[in-house]
Amino acid sequence: MMDLNFVEPPVELVTHFKAHNISLHIKREDLIHPFVSGNKFRKLKYNLQEAKNNGSKTILTFGGAFSNHIAAVAAAGKLLGFKTIGIIRGEELGVDLNTTLNHNSTLRFAKEQGMGFHFINREKYREKDSSEFIEKLKFDFGDFYLIPEGGTNELAVKGCEEIMTDAESNFEIICCAVGTGGTISGIINASHSDQKVLGFPALKGDFLSSEIRNFTSKTNWELVTDYHFGGYAKVNGELINFLNKFKRKYQIALDPIYTGKMIFGIFDLIEKSSIPENSRILAVHTGGLQGIEGMNKQLSKKKLPLIEI
Repeated sequence: MMDLNFVEPPVELVTHFKAHNISLHIKREDLIHPFVSGNKFRKLKYNLQEAKNNGSKTILTFGGAFSNHIAAVAAAGKLLGFKTIGIIRGEELGVDLNTTLNHNSTLRFAKEQGMGFHFINREKYREKDSSEFIEKLKFDFGDFYLIPEGGTNELAVKGCEEIMTDAESNFEIICCAVGTGGTISGIINASHSDQKVLGFPALKGDFLSSEIRNFTSKTNWELVTDYHFGGYAKVNGELINFLNKFKRKYQIALDPIYTGKMIFGIFDLIEKSSIPENSRILAVHTGGLQGIEGMNKQLSKKKLPLIEI
């Protein structure tokens, strides 16, 4: 990826469910880069190449207060010499920025990487895809290369297609957490017709299927919608307990918003005999571990157990 060095992620055998003769492997995309990890690296790869080819000096994007995408864009921008601007949901966060940065490790990291912030209210944030809103941003900030919230566009999907290699062709089932739909779209495009791709949405809503169909014409996939735990960034004691037990047993940390919910769902589906026997499952670890610190602060306020890092 231009001048951004990365590690080719390994595929690790996690466990074998003897009663069902099902093996679970994890592709460690979380290890791909120390700061631009997992699917964020894949999504940014061709977007940043396009920005460079266009002569763009500034990258502008959108995200929430604990966004993995915001952190990744800031880090990649610093490493590759781009100015970065983050349009952040929640104007209250900008009232006292120093206090916000003291309590928010994600935004603090992005700031340390040189990202400038523009905080807007949630109502205005919903207009982020409108041409009028984008034109106003160009008036305020000058020319920039726009990357959408979560990073999903055609170039991002192209990058995510590279998650799948010839080494992954012998897995019957490929599992992926789903946020905006870009990562799973790339995986579907690169999958073989005899493979089944299962997506585990991290948020409630039926819109994701149509989003995915915008980027793929294949039909060897489905969404498993039973493991969002109440919606985006929602967790409970059962999930936290599972994440901590998994970390202790397999020495692999899972984020609570995406990958953790997916792995919980896989284990549950196997226990319920909803996965065919004799299957080889590949689960894609899409990173996101930087968000655990912020999640733990929320859990502490609610008197819930913390996620072990």
